Amino acid sequence: MDTSAKTVLARTAEIAIDWLETLEQRPAGETAGVQELRARLGGPLPRDGIGPVTVVEELARAAEPGLVAIPSGRYFGFVIGGGLPAAVAADWLTSVWDQCPALYACGPAATVAEEVAGAWLGQLLGLPPHASFAFVPGCQTAHLTCLAAARHHVLHAVGWDVGEHGLAGAPPIRVLVGERRHASIDRTFRWLGIGRASLTVVPADGSARMDATRLRAALSGGDGPTIVCAQAGEINTGAFDDLDAIADVAAEAGAWLHVDGAFGLWAAASPRFRHLVHGAERADSWAFDAHKWLNVPYDSGMAYCAHPDAHRAAMSVTADYLVQGGPGQPREPMDWTPAFSRRARGFAVYAALRSLGRQGVADMVERACDHARSFAEGLATIPGCQVLNDVAINQVLFRFEDDEITDRVLRRVVDGGEVWMSGTTFDGHRAIRMSVSNWQTTDHDIARALDAFREAASCRV
Repeated sequence: MDTSAKTVLARTAEIAIDWLETLEQRPAGETAGVQELRARLGGPLPRDGIGPVTVVEELARAAEPGLVAIPSGRYFGFVIGGGLPAAVAADWLTSVWDQCPALYACGPAATVAEEVAGAWLGQLLGLPPHASFAFVPGCQTAHLTCLAAARHHVLHAVGWDVGEHGLAGAPPIRVLVGERRHASIDRTFRWLGIGRASLTVVPADGSARMDATRLRAALSGGDGPTIVCAQAGEINTGAFDDLDAIADVAAEAGAWLHVDGAFGLWAAASPRFRHLVHGAERADSWAFDAHKWLNVPYDSGMAYCAHPDAHRAAMSVTADYLVQGGPGQPREPMDWTPAFSRRARGFAVYAALRSLGRQGVADMVERACDHARSFAEGLATIPGCQVLNDVAINQVLFRFEDDEITDRVLRRVVDGGEVWMSGTTFDGHRAIRMSVSNWQTTDHDIARALDAFREAASCRV
């Protein structure tokens, strides 16, 4: 390694540490608009190269006003976690090591780290020990992985090989989804050749949960290959479908049950909140994110499947030039993921799990839920503010007297820089979403958030 490489890495570490050490003094949101950022980062491609230290320093200066303080305990948007120190450090090593765990031969240590971390996660979340798994960029790709396996499985059960024949001429697949499902579910089915017109939408109850009784009625109206998608943690309210009741209904119909557990499945790691996902272990597949409640750096998602044969059949690939297998029967990641080339995400997940342990993960989940409940209780003291959900976990949904006031209050809070949250539309009205997912969030951060909303709500013009 030459001196210039050492110098740029050392300087980069200094810049990174300064960013983390000053987060609490920085605005929670960006301070520059898109035109300014284009001006700061843009311009013609230079004719000649620039020294790496200069490149890194100028990049950091140019990007800084466009950075959002996601690693901060004051960031409450989009169910995004921060980065645990061990996970961030492991992620830095991942970039330096530059392994490609498409194949065991391209990254033996990366492959085994995934194997170990995947088993640990399955144990932590109470998933069947025989379930296969894949490390993927996020829950969207996890849905794709799981539901491709589901498509293969349900068609194979009626004698159709989708890998060989595709969908042309295949028996139609019935897909039943909840009214409050995440948009990534529909997007996944579109990729898999199943359009919106083929989805049967099951109404939700008043708490945004799929109605299991109505699911049973919908299933009774037909037969054939069937997939049911349930949800652990609705994106606005945090509500959990009754997974045990839905598993009963799916089993009666012989349907594949998929659970969207993007953040909510992490409730299984907590003795206090495990009851919310009772029955999840009976599903056929599960998708969730590690860059949410496990607080590993982006990007990191997980797909698990109770039918490894279907999972592998849907994902695996062979070619003469690929070096697969070998002594010790290594696990070949390419058999389980949609990607060829990919990042060695297992190192950061492994480091996060080792640094926390089972108890540490439970504590992190429970602490976030306690903060969310404390925030909701504080909102109740702000005139004109209404909490719209029963705070079951880490999500708080609230609004003010009307849509205009709600949006104005949120804009003032975000522009003030104390905290960052996002708006949404729920039951036809504007609302504000608060998600507590960061390991660093403290009681003081919650107090700052409440003060910001109290002040913004007091200004009526």
